[in-house]
Amino acid sequence: MNDMVARPKGPLVWLDMDQQELDDAYDQLKYAANAQQLGHRRTVEGAQMRARLGEPRRIPYGPSAIETLDLYHCGRSNAPVAIFIHGGAWRARRATEFCTPAELFVRAGAHFAIPDFAGVEDHAGDIGVLADQVQRAIAFVHKTAAEWGGDPGRFYLFGHSSGAHLAGVMATLDWQAHGLPAQMFKGALLSSGMYELAPVRLSKRSNYVAFTDANVERLSAQRHIDRLNAPLVLAYGTCETPEFQRQTREFHATVTAAGKPVELIVAEGYNHFEIFETLANPYGVLGRAALKLMNLQ
Repeated sequence: MNDMVARPKGPLVWLDMDQQELDDAYDQLKYAANAQQLGHRRTVEGAQMRARLGEPRRIPYGPSAIETLDLYHCGRSNAPVAIFIHGGAWRARRATEFCTPAELFVRAGAHFAIPDFAGVEDHAGDIGVLADQVQRAIAFVHKTAAEWGGDPGRFYLFGHSSGAHLAGVMATLDWQAHGLPAQMFKGALLSSGMYELAPVRLSKRSNYVAFTDANVERLSAQRHIDRLNAPLVLAYGTCETPEFQRQTREFHATVTAAGKPVELIVAEGYNHFEIFETLANPYGVLGRAALKLMNLQ
C-alpha cells in the first residue's frame, strides 16, 4: 500500500498483524483508491440500466418499513430466481445502489431480486438483525415465487462484500428449522466476503458493530459448513485487502475438506469494488460464473 510507511510494529493482534495492520486489512478504502469513482459509476450505470429495463417492483417482505425488495421480472413464467445480497459494510445502503447486475440476469431469462435491509447503526450495531431481515426476504421470495412466475426449485443466491457475509450465513442456515426445504438453493456465488467473524471483531469494525460471542458463533458461516447443501462458487480479487483474500481462501479450503462442491475464482488485478462490476457483464469474471452456475449460458 502506498500509504504504508516504516513504523514500529506493535503487539500482534491477529496472525502476523498488529492493530493498525489488522484495521487496514478490513478497510477496503486503503486498497482501492478509485472507490469514489466506482461508486459514482454504479449510480450512473444503475440509472441507465433501470431506464432500459424499467423500474423494479417494490414488494414488502417483512413488518418494518425497510423490509422491502426490488424485483426485476424477466417476463417469463416458471423462470429461475437470483437473489442478490448487497454489501456496504453492514451500514445502511439501498438495493438501488447495487442494481446494475439485474440486466444480465433478466436478459438471460432469470428474475432478479435485491432486498433492502437495515444498517447496523439503526440497531445498536447488531448484525443479527440484518441477518434476520435477509432471512425473511429470502423466505418470502421462495414462498411467493410461483405467484409471480418464479421457480422455487431453481433458486440461486448471490452476495458481495458484507452481502457475501450475510449470504454465507444464509447458505449455511438450517432452513428446515424454519419450515422450508433443506436445500433452498441450487447454487450460491459469494464474492469478497467474510466467513469467520473472530478477526473482524478484533478490528476497527467493532467501533460500530456490537460483536457478541453469540453473533460471532451464529454468523460465522465457516463454523456451519455441515449445513451447506448447495454448490458454492467463491471469488476474490488479487487487489483486495489481505484479510478478504485470506477469508475466502480459508472458507474454500474448509468447504473442500468437508467434501462439498466448491469452486474458487481468483480475479487477477481486481480490487474489491471493481470485481462487483463484473457481475453485470456476461463476459466478466462474476457474470460468466453466475450464468454458468444457473445454466443460462
